[in-house]
Amino acid sequence: MSVEQWDPAAEGVLRLPSGRLVRGRGLRRPLPEGLTPTFAVHLLGRRPPPVAWESRWLRWPDFRLPADRPAARGVLGEAWNRAAGERVEVACAGGRGRTGTALACLAVLDGVPADEAVGFVRRHYHPGAVETPWQRRYVRQFARP
Repeated sequence: MSVEQWDPAAEGVLRLPSGRLVRGRGLRRPLPEGLTPTFAVHLLGRRPPPVAWESRWLRWPDFRLPADRPAARGVLGEAWNRAAGERVEVACAGGRGRTGTALACLAVLDGVPADEAVGFVRRHYHPGAVETPWQRRYVRQFARP
């Protein structure tokens, strides 16, 4: 499936080294104008309200880590695969900590060394991404099976 991609210059859009584009955002803010996702990953402590596009919910409390790490690995792998031809969005409430952590994991899947992925996301997505030491450690360990 190939659809019109995100505008690489749009707010929150991260270009991975492979060229895949993924949009990160905070769900507390209004949905940006323009294109909507074709697939979204919602990183929240409780089930989000339904959206008009396909989505997956990962139970991931604020400032913490995913409740089910194998499920998180699967959903993030699906997001990375789908970003090759779809508009993928990763979102938590604020769009920084959990979203940044998930985007850094996508960067690892895309070939960024795990110990460089947080810096990559902070440079190319948001300087405040990945907020806690345990989120940084999760990204460093994400490359391990």
